[in-house]
Amino acid sequence: TTVSPTYAREIQTPEQGCGLDGLLRGRSGVLTGILNAVDDAVWDPGTDNLLPHPYDVRRPGGKALCKAGLQQELGLATDPDAPLFVMVSRLTEQKGQHLVLDGLNALVAQGGQLALLGTGERWLEDAFRERAAAAPQSVHATIGYNERFAHRLFGAGDVTLVPSMFEPCGLTQMYGLKYGSLPLVHRVGGLADTVVDCTLEDIADGHATGFVFDRFDADGYHRAMRRAFALYRRPADWRRVRSTAMRQPADWQTAAAQYIGVYEQSRT
Repeated sequence: TTVSPTYAREIQTPEQGCGLDGLLRGRSGVLTGILNAVDDAVWDPGTDNLLPHPYDVRRPGGKALCKAGLQQELGLATDPDAPLFVMVSRLTEQKGQHLVLDGLNALVAQGGQLALLGTGERWLEDAFRERAAAAPQSVHATIGYNERFAHRLFGAGDVTLVPSMFEPCGLTQMYGLKYGSLPLVHRVGGLADTVVDCTLEDIADGHATGFVFDRFDADGYHRAMRRAFALYRRPADWRRVRSTAMRQPADWQTAAAQYIGVYEQSRT
């Protein structure tokens, strides 16, 4: 089993099979992808005691209070009209942070803000520290990891950045969905299975949940970021998409039932 259906297909290709793709294609009949899930006892904005203002899809007002409080605490401009992009991640090129760095000037120029929590490769840590020092009202970088702060970032954020080169499943985008912090992701692995791009058609059909780009390059990332800004400037549509995102199922009951099915099949 793999932790997402798309990744189960990807590892059967030379690009992501790492030399095992032939074997995996030969065994494809017993290869299953089952999406990871989120522990609702820990990750639920309606009951999360790590948030200063809990909220849910029916009563979303607490999210704006979480955002204003975090902006003030971090020294960012306290501006409800500034979309807050958040990133909670290991800092490594595999996670696409070089794309975020390349696009940071454009993000700030359009009135956005970035709040980062992560640790990893030294050059990325230093680069984000430098960008935060250069624009303290727009960029904040916390190097390290803090569970409470991670929850507060999802609670305050408008957009969760997960532009990974590859991603077997990913939980960060699932936390973003549950907390109404719309994921911006590369269409790969579990990211492709969990986030629906904000095309006009999918917004109209009530399926859109975030922003997805196909080519893992600066242009693809930049176009997805522009879509995020465009949607944020349409508050009614933003609220509708956010509501759809927060209603997405990501429970272990569903995943467990699929695992039971795999175990039962293996006995036949």
